[in-house]
Amino acid sequence: MTFSLDKQGISVAEIFRNPSPAFLYEAALRFEKGSTISSTGALIAFSGKKTGRSPTDKRVVDEPEVRDDIWWGNVNIKLDPQSFLINRERAIDYLNTRERLYVIDGYAGWDQKYQLKIRVVCARAYHALFMHNMLIRPTAEQLHSFGEPDYVIYNGGGFPANRHTAGMTSTTSVDLSFARREFVILGTEYAGEMKKGVFTIMNYLMPKQGVLSMHCSATQARDGSDTSVLFGLSGTGKTTLSADPKRLLIGDDEHCWTDQGTFNIEGGCYAKVIKLSKEQEPEIWNALQFGAVLENVKYEQTSHLVDYEDTSLTENTRGSYILDSIPNAKLPAVGGHPKNVIFLTADAFGVLPPVSKLTPGQAMYHYISGYTAKVAGTEQGVKDPEPTFSPCFGGPFLVWHPTKYAELLAEKLRKHGAQTWLVNTGWSGGAYGTGSRIKLKYTRAIIDAIHAGTLAGVATAEDPVFGFQVPTSCPEVPPEMLQPRNTWSDKAAYDDKAKKVATLFRENFKKYEAQASAEVRGGGPKL
Repeated sequence: MTFSLDKQGISVAEIFRNPSPAFLYEAALRFEKGSTISSTGALIAFSGKKTGRSPTDKRVVDEPEVRDDIWWGNVNIKLDPQSFLINRERAIDYLNTRERLYVIDGYAGWDQKYQLKIRVVCARAYHALFMHNMLIRPTAEQLHSFGEPDYVIYNGGGFPANRHTAGMTSTTSVDLSFARREFVILGTEYAGEMKKGVFTIMNYLMPKQGVLSMHCSATQARDGSDTSVLFGLSGTGKTTLSADPKRLLIGDDEHCWTDQGTFNIEGGCYAKVIKLSKEQEPEIWNALQFGAVLENVKYEQTSHLVDYEDTSLTENTRGSYILDSIPNAKLPAVGGHPKNVIFLTADAFGVLPPVSKLTPGQAMYHYISGYTAKVAGTEQGVKDPEPTFSPCFGGPFLVWHPTKYAELLAEKLRKHGAQTWLVNTGWSGGAYGTGSRIKLKYTRAIIDAIHAGTLAGVATAEDPVFGFQVPTSCPEVPPEMLQPRNTWSDKAAYDDKAKKVATLFRENFKKYEAQASAEVRGGGPKL
């Protein structure tokens, strides 16, 4: 289907608007080197040199309309409007040199009251299929009357930024203009930049309307009796733990909490597939069929069986698939007010309990702190897990100051009486390199006990360092595991490491203390 993009400055002869997955498969196989089909029918594609996001190359245009709202600094780096226009023209010039372009029109947000119309213009069929999966797909009738989009993504990732353009620090640039409602990509073909660009847009617009945008997964009881949200950075288990056959999946990564309840921002899932197994994660395994995208995976040349253990390209191997391919997906992807709010962390030091019950003050403290371990490969230049603090468990995608989101969460927790839990999916019995990763079956048992209400009434013991209330028992979890000090052979080493992590928390929180209430400040470590 040909389509005009005159208003966007695109004049390529062949522009294909919302082509079918089959069409995009054919185009990728014919025109994109290295593309092939996996043994299960997914499209295998490669993003080139960049196999993860490039957060240091992200820019937000400094415009009067948003200047006083933005949390400027290392997350939102200022770009002057002239440099944006240069990059925009560079991307459009590149797109105009391509023999064929693909346009994907879709929605962000399942709640129609807050829904945005997004248009993606790109030169790679793989990128088009990826966003076909990740946006909410319009019906034929909606597509016919789609009209002008609210935001346009120009993906010129196959062409570099000019290092001599003011504000550029590399040949990669990912630029967002809220005034022009445009998002421009240069110098990276990693598909995740488009997905997170949409999330960044929502992270600005939703709080302006009193809606909390969240980097979290969400599930609902099959009888609709309760909803839970699970916060956590990439690699902490959001996607894995939300793919729970006992519950309905609202979504795996990006949601909003309104006065009416919760809704998913996306129409698909973008799961890490490193070490994926059918036994451990059958829902994700089965979703990687025709229509799905497998990104940067290695495969056996004759059988096309994917080797999910192979990290030679990157540890950030990914699978993109539509939400509908999960049998227990909740469609439309909306839910009620969360009864349980779960913070996931991968503690590389091995000192946090597998599960802790948080007071409201502790909930706000740990939401603003966003402690986890940054997993190798999710971002460029990260080779080994390392401790990090990412405010609101999504620092790279925030637009407002973290306290804006924290205040919204506090308001929702108070109004709806949700219980907050901190669940450690990281290490036990020692720090990374000495201890071992907590088994998925134990984490699943903990999440099940939270949803069943079992943990709410269990006796607890206070952690002397962090002040958490730690449950003393949990079905199907060895009781000695619940107190992390018990799993260390060297108790003195545990004490030293726990105090070190407590110090890291306090040092990190200093940047937020001036804007935090006494209740929030009191939610930190005790030692």
